[in-house]
Amino acid sequence: MHPCPCLLIAKNLRILSLGRNNIKNLNGLEAVGDTLEELWISYNFIEKLKGIHVMKRLKILYMSNNLVKDWGEFVKLAELGCLEELVFVGNPLEEKYSSEGNWIDEATRRVPRLKKLDGIPVIKEEEEEEG
Repeated sequence: MHPCPCLLIAKNLRILSLGRNNIKNLNGLEAVGDTLEELWISYNFIEKLKGIHVMKRLKILYMSNNLVKDWGEFVKLAELGCLEELVFVGNPLEEKYSSEGNWIDEATRRVPRLKKLDGIPVIKEEEEEEG
């Protein structure tokens, strides 16, 4: 028998919900980095996305109502090769660009793999074929 049952659970963890937990950073996710597919961390105090890069299989990230305020942090999400769905509403960065009317365009330009942003399917215009 494994000495710590919690480690067995972490090894196979696919969904982790940590909303409303007064979390300020994303340190310590290495234990679930190889298996986690969904991370729910809305309503926390996260300003920096340092440490998110270990989420190799993350497909869905719900991180509304946090404190991310600049593109330098947001673009770290582009390192997540499997990320398809992001909920980011309620972060200062999203609020600023939504008020200017260009949030979806700016965000999907920086994280081009997204298929859904803030609950809205991302529609990419087909490039005209030459010929």
